[in-house]
Amino acid sequence: MVLKLRPPCTIIWGSAPALHFATHGALTGQVQGSAEPRLILTPPAKDASDPEALERDDGFLTASEIATLKLDADWVILSACNTAGAQSENAEALSGIARAFFYAGARALLVSHWEVGSEAAVKLTTRAFAELKGNPKIGRAEAFRLSMKELVETGSLANAHPTMWAPFVV
Repeated sequence: MVLKLRPPCTIIWGSAPALHFATHGALTGQVQGSAEPRLILTPPAKDASDPEALERDDGFLTASEIATLKLDADWVILSACNTAGAQSENAEALSGIARAFFYAGARALLVSHWEVGSEAAVKLTTRAFAELKGNPKIGRAEAFRLSMKELVETGSLANAHPTMWAPFVV
């Protein structure tokens, strides 16, 4: 497997064709000076001062950077807030980060329509992977539906609330 996260970028997945981002997502304008949606990754070191290095790694992966990636991923899981959000205020849903991952070569996505709770997101995604491992023929959407159902039926009262499991869509 090769993984580099700055354009030009190559991601090659052998027998594990899934790419999972468990991070923060930001819509256009949520980060000061941002003109497009982005995933928020690990920031550069506080003592980083090399302008060239900071240009390559600013701690963000923007929609335009994502669109230039060359992915071979059956499923990209964006376990982050607002990853199904629009590119801009008047744009259609799925026009930002989600569309960028499709341009990059993702064949399927798991995205969220609003802010997500970390605990619920972890439970939902790990259970969906367990469902797929146990029965690969059910498909991603059914695996995620089953993980939602389990969270509602066996999770805490807070995790059973739709704000915790309903933002996600495959």
